[in-house]
Amino acid sequence: MRIFVTGASGWIGSALVPDLIEAGHQVVGLARSDASAAALTSAGADVVRGTVDDLDVLRAAADASDGVIHLAFKHDLAFSGGFQEAAEADRRAVDAFGDVLAGTDRPFVLASGLAGFAPGQLATERDMPVTEGSPVVIRAATAAAVLAFASRGVRSSVVRLSPTCHGDGDKGFMATLVAIARAKGVSGYIGDGANRWPAVHRLDAARLFRLAAEKAPAGSVLHGVAEEGVTIRDIAEVIGRHLDVPVTSVAPEAAAEHFTWLSGFLGLDVAASSTLTRELLDWEPVQPGLLADLDKGHYFHSPATTG
Repeated sequence: MRIFVTGASGWIGSALVPDLIEAGHQVVGLARSDASAAALTSAGADVVRGTVDDLDVLRAAADASDGVIHLAFKHDLAFSGGFQEAAEADRRAVDAFGDVLAGTDRPFVLASGLAGFAPGQLATERDMPVTEGSPVVIRAATAAAVLAFASRGVRSSVVRLSPTCHGDGDKGFMATLVAIARAKGVSGYIGDGANRWPAVHRLDAARLFRLAAEKAPAGSVLHGVAEEGVTIRDIAEVIGRHLDVPVTSVAPEAAAEHFTWLSGFLGLDVAASSTLTRELLDWEPVQPGLLADLDKGHYFHSPATTG
């Protein structure tokens, strides 16, 4: 297949592109910069220049492809306080793709997230998040719209990604936690640290997106989850050991000051299963788990910024 990938030079996209090519697919990647274009060309992909705001570019690229994998999201804008604006831009891009792909039975795969489920619940692919009053309500609505594309003749699927997609080169949540621990001189967790995050290695996540494009039935919800839930305290202990700093509980009322923007995420208790995904697509994660990956040491090689 000729597959158009947004976010193709990003954290998961840069693993997905070679995975798709190795599997025999032709990849067309969206690039908003010269550096991204060069990286995609070097990886063997064709390049379309533009951003997720260039709806005519997105429509033309989708129309010329056999399927679309949409990974791009304005994370920089979202983390600087513009989450609503970033989510609205994402919805416009998704709607543009849906209009082009309607009636073609081509695959459209959306990257989404695991948030909004009740604490203590093991979320499955059949569960829907409770988003009332949540800032992620618009992203949940976008995911629901993608699933509804199935009724319009699109082989649509949504991959709910773990909050931690880890691996060498990660600049996300884990790298930020390491940077905060290094700056503060303590490796912290909120309260008793028993709350959990699911996790998946970026290479396993990339393969899941490829399998979704190849064979996920229309209207599929898929979970990019290798580990159902790793406690934040266990994560903090590994970080503390590698940095040789104390491991300390941070009171919930002090979390915002200590962890800054990460505090709202770090206190979530999100556990999720991927049993149905594994059975449906014969997907089996093979990369190291989160704690083992942290123990490899690459998160501690050089100081990272806290964003």
